[in-house]
Amino acid sequence: QELLVSFLTPSDSPRIPRNSFFILPKSVKMIRSSLKATLNAPLPIFFRNGRIGRSFSSFTPTPLSILDPEGSPTIADTYTKMEENLFVVKKVLNRPLTLAEKIVYGHLDDPTIEPVRGQTYLKLRPDRVAMQDATAQMAVLQFISSGLPKTAVPSTIHCDHLIAAEKGAVNDLQTANTANKEVYDFLASSGAKYGIGFWKPGSGIIHQIVLENYAFPGGLMIGTDSHTPNAGGLGMCAIGVGGADAVDVMAGMAWELKCPKVIGVKLTGSLSSWTSPKDVILKVAGILTVKGGTGAIIEYFGPGLDSISCTGLATIANMGAEIGATCSTFPFNERMSSYLKSTGRESLASNAEIFKENLKADDGAPYDQLIEINLDELKPHINGPFSPDLAHEMGASIAMSAAKNNWPTEISAGLIGSCTNSSYEDMARCADLTQQAAAVGLKFKSDMLVTPGSEQIRATIERDGFTKVFEDAGAKVLANACGPCIGQWNRSEMIGEINTIITSYNRNFAKRNDGNPLTHAFVASPELVVATTIAGNIGFDPENDSIPLPNGQKFKFVSPNGKELPPRGFDPGENTFQAPPSSGEGLSVHVSPNSDRLALLEPFEKWNGKDLESMPVLIKAKGKCTTDHISMAGPWLKFRGHLDNISNNMLIGAINAENGESNKVKNLLTGDYGKVPDVARSYKAKGVKWVVIGDENYGEGSSREHAALEPRHLGGAAIITKSFARIHETNLKKQGMLPLTFANAEDYDRISGEDKVSILGLKDFAPGKSLTVKVEPKSGADSFTIEVNHTFNQEQIEWFKYGSALNLMKANNSNK
Repeated sequence: QELLVSFLTPSDSPRIPRNSFFILPKSVKMIRSSLKATLNAPLPIFFRNGRIGRSFSSFTPTPLSILDPEGSPTIADTYTKMEENLFVVKKVLNRPLTLAEKIVYGHLDDPTIEPVRGQTYLKLRPDRVAMQDATAQMAVLQFISSGLPKTAVPSTIHCDHLIAAEKGAVNDLQTANTANKEVYDFLASSGAKYGIGFWKPGSGIIHQIVLENYAFPGGLMIGTDSHTPNAGGLGMCAIGVGGADAVDVMAGMAWELKCPKVIGVKLTGSLSSWTSPKDVILKVAGILTVKGGTGAIIEYFGPGLDSISCTGLATIANMGAEIGATCSTFPFNERMSSYLKSTGRESLASNAEIFKENLKADDGAPYDQLIEINLDELKPHINGPFSPDLAHEMGASIAMSAAKNNWPTEISAGLIGSCTNSSYEDMARCADLTQQAAAVGLKFKSDMLVTPGSEQIRATIERDGFTKVFEDAGAKVLANACGPCIGQWNRSEMIGEINTIITSYNRNFAKRNDGNPLTHAFVASPELVVATTIAGNIGFDPENDSIPLPNGQKFKFVSPNGKELPPRGFDPGENTFQAPPSSGEGLSVHVSPNSDRLALLEPFEKWNGKDLESMPVLIKAKGKCTTDHISMAGPWLKFRGHLDNISNNMLIGAINAENGESNKVKNLLTGDYGKVPDVARSYKAKGVKWVVIGDENYGEGSSREHAALEPRHLGGAAIITKSFARIHETNLKKQGMLPLTFANAEDYDRISGEDKVSILGLKDFAPGKSLTVKVEPKSGADSFTIEVNHTFNQEQIEWFKYGSALNLMKANNSNK
């Protein structure tokens, strides 16, 4: 390869004549030392296409996080590798790239492949892995089973899911530390053993901690929680996955992702008055619905972004999970830079500034779908109940819908915070509204619960007086944890009663927050939650309505106001991080053999090479069947590390299409009715495999891996549906299950929940080739066949043959 270099001084014009010279990326590595020896200043490198690249001396060797183990990749390593990859990818595709493509393709294991959106399976190299304590248990157990001594990429565990809200921050945290001691000890000892950073209980919610300490523009990360995309607020691609995917990356393997489509959202105008970043995503959810973003990255751009803070962008990215999006991202801008600097990461900000050409879309980059929203015209939204895409504008719209559908409008509880909306800006604006009301003697009319997103946020809002403002108005401040957002709410009121709550959370499926199917949960901005909870009614429009006072006068809110970042800087609060030692050699992992919460894993059996015949339908699920229906959270969280025990919640929330009831199915071997897990165990004890029939978007919601592990553990072989949510479909594949979809959606109606089915053609199982399902009707009528499709590629077919992805990994490690 020929190399032609022209040495430039800083005074030279950056406009270099086209084709004047270029350096191939591979050549840069070869001349690294000679460049450093020859030059005392940064050397710009100009590529043939006229875009400016950077020499190795342009980026500073700043750690991606100062909390990462010594020797972890630097920002210079990361951006240089991305630039090398993109140089090759642009040659291959020969077209402008979106920002999402730059980030994803910049992390390709092999940049010479031709990515085709919606078709190609990409092998990627994420920068890091983050795990919350509920899903980390199973992920770590699987990593232990791999036999590897240490994680290959920076990884962290965050204790946020196992703390139940009831009495307030101090008491609830003490209760959690006692009740979950063996789990926390297991996770802390595993972190020390395998080089994983450990955030102790009370640290905060995983996504807020990641945004404050680990996220950076242009990065790619995966996390074992469906709201991992929150980190997109800092211009990265952060994707929620199952624990098995996390294990792959921690084991040093490339991570596989079907090449996502890219949906562009152009924002014009600017946010003002009562409209908040939350309203942007609530509007998008109403447009795309809960499955409209499936298989796609949502990429926001346009001048409207300049009016949204970095933490506001994180709110938008966080709730992209509710529309099925792979993740959401934004071009690097000054608001991101300010946030990085305020959280002690000035060097990352300056490196991102150097790299900013690759932190935005190219001019003319094509999108698979384009949505335009004028922020000047956007109105505050309240979405719900029971689905986050049921969108209503504040005031008359929600009031009319409530009257039409007979929804209760009186608010029984308001809840702000969580990973979606617990930034300093959110809390400042909410405190401002609370103070306005307090000045005329008004307090919250019902329970108001406030969840700080992190210890840093808790300490800062306490120092700046916001906590006192909330408490004086009747609010209760909860622990720095997920709490009611994920069902960790020991709510003693309204049990079995129809009622309405309003939250600034992200998810509002039935029973999601308090376990009560009659609770109507609405989602809105934290500002609107505060205003309506003070007024006491979801139909209240703070922009136009007033609240009557005892003295006969009326009170009307002024538009909320609050600083984007704390003027006095963030108060870090208590140090709750446990860094791993340089070596885990000689350390042990704490797992009691008598524990009912933790158990080491046994490998699943391999496929026997035969078709799967005469399998009973365990349940035909009717309508929405989320991962909450398949593997409930709440009190079941304590069994996340014990597969057999947590399997007792399998599909107990799914509605049986045969009788309209939950957790009641017919045992085709005995003719008796029983609970879903009990009938599954009965089949397994007799060596009989079974299947589940599902409806649209089966497995939407949380990235909960147990929703795939439990069916496999209890003897399930296949899930046949009209369509799948992305993460759940992958999770099923990882565990050796067959996620299949009806070629003709109407075939769902031809199968009953008491039929038997056979899956034929497995000996010729191949990518893109459909399989045949033979149905034996319960009525005794003649059997019939239907066609089913799948999205397996060749490697995923090997997962099925070996019994699981982990089995294949262990086999490959043994061969090495």
